[in-house]
Amino acid sequence: MASSVETDSPDEVDFCTLGMFIIDEIHFQPPDPRPSRYNVPGGAGTYSALGARIYSPGELSKKVGWTIDCGSDFEPGLRESLSHWRTNCVFRETLERQTTRGWNYYGQNEHRGFKYLTPKLRLDAQNLPPQFLSSRSFHLICSPSRCSDLATNINSRRPPNFDISFYIWEPVPDVCTPVELAAARDALLAVDVVSPNHVELAMWFGDEVVSKHSSSVDEDTVEKTAREFIKQGIGSRGDGAIVVRAGEKGCFVLTQAMLANEEKGIWFPAYHPSPEDKRNGLNKVVDPTGGGNGFLGGLSVGLARGKAIEEAAIMGTISASFAIEQVGIPSLVYEHDGETWNGVRVEEREQEYTLRIGCNTEHLV
Repeated sequence: MASSVETDSPDEVDFCTLGMFIIDEIHFQPPDPRPSRYNVPGGAGTYSALGARIYSPGELSKKVGWTIDCGSDFEPGLRESLSHWRTNCVFRETLERQTTRGWNYYGQNEHRGFKYLTPKLRLDAQNLPPQFLSSRSFHLICSPSRCSDLATNINSRRPPNFDISFYIWEPVPDVCTPVELAAARDALLAVDVVSPNHVELAMWFGDEVVSKHSSSVDEDTVEKTAREFIKQGIGSRGDGAIVVRAGEKGCFVLTQAMLANEEKGIWFPAYHPSPEDKRNGLNKVVDPTGGGNGFLGGLSVGLARGKAIEEAAIMGTISASFAIEQVGIPSLVYEHDGETWNGVRVEEREQEYTLRIGCNTEHLV
């Protein structure tokens, strides 16, 4: 994959997401005793920006770029809460409409229902401010055809002679079908990393068995299907990667170079173990919503800052771990010697994780 360019410009960002900000309401199916929640910050844009921000302490926080469309119902307290991250966030006023809102329903066996309660307002290349156009990485969550269009339009608007950035594509579930596979091949040439979850990957090839049992992850199936998918070719130079997000099993990384060298690929376990694994009290998963988006935010800034994809995957894993420990967003506290998320320092969690999996990677913050 292409490496990113170094710059001292305070305006340029390392990460830009075209995912949306959504105000969520969350409901739980009995006998789950949890009460419904309202006005919860959500959306792929929010959680991917969170994942990037977790690995952007201090002045690096301004290197995280994202956009929030604020409707007439956007509360001042919500603005203050998100401004606390100190990111390069554009609050775009759209007072003639309501903020995009979503309804979430959590049932048994990890079933999730979702629908929009208000019309959504998507971001396009022409909406991006100049400093975002020169971002070192772009997070795109969309269909194959929209992915190709976004990458083309962003490239056409970027400053002349600016170094190539990383495009990370998160396909939306409803287009992960065999019918869309031809369009997906075109999109793969426009990006550097494609990251479906294990169910979405199986659905590309019409695997109804996997799609009906989404809580189950078969590692052999993930590896086999990932190899088939990467054979389509990823990246304009054929040097891209697939990163399969597999819930409590973690993620699977396979690059074109690994495939060429007949290597199997690499599994990175999730930071929080499965509910059956109670070791060290690490299982603190409260709400998995946003974990995948948060993972991709951490992965993206890792690649943008010159990390190998294996290191970036670790960053994504740590970012995701903070995103799923509560309903909504984690707590950020600034201290005299750094910052904590949910009372934990990112570098300490990363160190514990890398020791657990036997990795000697130096601190990535």
